[in-house]
Amino acid sequence: MTVKIHPSWENVLKNEFEKPYFQELIQFVKQQYQQFTCYPKGSQIFSAFDHCKFDEVKVVIIGQDPYHGAGQANGLCFSVNDGIPFPPSLVNIFKEIQADLGKPFPATGNLERWAMQGVLLLNATLTVRAHEAGSHQKKGWETFTDAVIQKISDNSEEVVFLLWGGFAKKKGLKINRQKHLVLETGHPSPLSANRGLWFGNQHFSQSNNYLKSKGKAEIEW
Repeated sequence: MTVKIHPSWENVLKNEFEKPYFQELIQFVKQQYQQFTCYPKGSQIFSAFDHCKFDEVKVVIIGQDPYHGAGQANGLCFSVNDGIPFPPSLVNIFKEIQADLGKPFPATGNLERWAMQGVLLLNATLTVRAHEAGSHQKKGWETFTDAVIQKISDNSEEVVFLLWGGFAKKKGLKINRQKHLVLETGHPSPLSANRGLWFGNQHFSQSNNYLKSKGKAEIEW
């Protein structure tokens, strides 16, 4: 499997691609896609990077696994393909945007529109076997995405990191909080949101206020 990734990332992550763990990971993923139904489709595995250039990253949202239902995952965390019903976490994200910014629910759950504005929608694990949540965890993806987060933290300035839930908070422990804005809250899943750990976080308005204060364009959430 050839790693097709936007040139702006290729330069930054070149050393990572050459490490033994990554070579083993690619072999594992290639084998899985040959033997099983896996998501997202091969051309979308690195969609988060293709739609958001390294030097244009303004916001990073960290997810865990791709959706594992048919036709859902498109390579961007929390995002689904056009025409797919909104999963519960995405519904709660849109509810918070509605409450925070007064915006109506969008027609589609495809978040490419965010990515094109500089929102890196990064899952910790970029692939999954159909209907088997977590099936591609601990095979090397987490090491790779840790490196991505570190590169952004080290080489970029004034980025907003949105850490939703314990998993994302743990993954963001090494972010340099002196030069970036890190916002933390509960996960948007119903389990967390219904316990009062998600709604009212105002992460979307806070992100825009910070970007505006740094002379950057706000995100059209």
